[in-house]
Order: sequence, then structure tokens, then C-alpha cells
Amino acid sequence: MNNQNFRITPDLYATKGNRFANYIIDKIIFYILIFGLSFLIGVIVYSFFTDTTAFDKLLYDIENMGTLMDRLLTSIVFIIFYMIAEILLKGKTVGKYITKTLVVMEDGSKPKASDIVLRSLCRLIPFDAFSFLGAEGRGWHDSMSNTYVVDEKKFKAKKNAQNELDQIGVVQEIE
Repeated sequence: MNNQNFRITPDLYATKGNRFANYIIDKIIFYILIFGLSFLIGVIVYSFFTDTTAFDKLLYDIENMGTLMDRLLTSIVFIIFYMIAEILLKGKTVGKYITKTLVVMEDGSKPKASDIVLRSLCRLIPFDAFSFLGAEGRGWHDSMSNTYVVDEKKFKAKKNAQNELDQIGVVQEIE
């Protein structure tokens, strides 16, 4: 399909409720993964290694790091989580699968990895997580990366309608 005539319009945007649900679901999944991986690493280290001094020191350092460092480290890991999820799942996270929403570019195409990286890095901006609650319903990480979170059903319907319009008058050879 030729995307030059297709544009994302506000009627396709995911609702603020869906955006908030995406955030909450993805946070829950993130913490489940972090706790699960931490538990698994702990089981492996304490089961297979006799000298756990270095691991014990690492745990002590993590437990006693300052609040600022804790938030910075957690934010960076969360950004990496978003990057990996949206790149591997082609513009989606678990939250977006559940709410049936999708990240796309203005012309309806899938974002490139570089777009997802920029989008994810913009999430480090303080209060970005709630910026989609503004009048337009787009977050700062959406605006700065020129991406849109859309309702998948409405998006596909509009894209199919545009494709059908583009096909009017096109001569097709019959063999």
C-alpha cells in the first residue's frame, strides 16, 4: 500500500484509559520480570557456587544505594524493557496487546528500531508517564519521536478503507 495518502488522525488515538492501562500493565509485567529474574539468579548463584562473597557484596550495595541512584537505575532498566518489548513485538508491549493498541508512525507504517529507541529514551523525562493525559492524548515520548499509539481496530479499518480508495481506477491485468 502507498502510505503517502494515509495519516494518523485524532479519531484513531488510543483512549487515555487504554494508555493508562498500558502503563499499569507494563509496570506490573516489568516488576514480575525483575523479581523473577532476581530470584532465578539468586537460586543459581547459591546453588552452584561455593564462594558467594562477590554476589553478597553486590546485593548489599544494591540494597544500600541512595534513592536517586535507585530511581535512575530502575528507570534505565525500565527504558531497556520498553525498547526490547516494542522492537521485538513490533510496536507493542504486553499492555498494548491486552488493550489492543499499537505504536505507529504518522503515515501508519511501523516504527523503525531507531524510532523506538528515541521513544523509549524520552520516557526518562520526569512526569512523561502522565503526559498523555493532556488535551491531545499524546505523551511527550510520542510527540518527540513522531509516533502515535492508536486503537488497532480503528487503525486497521481506516487503513483498509484508504487502501480500497487507492485501488479505485487502478487497472489490473487478468491472465
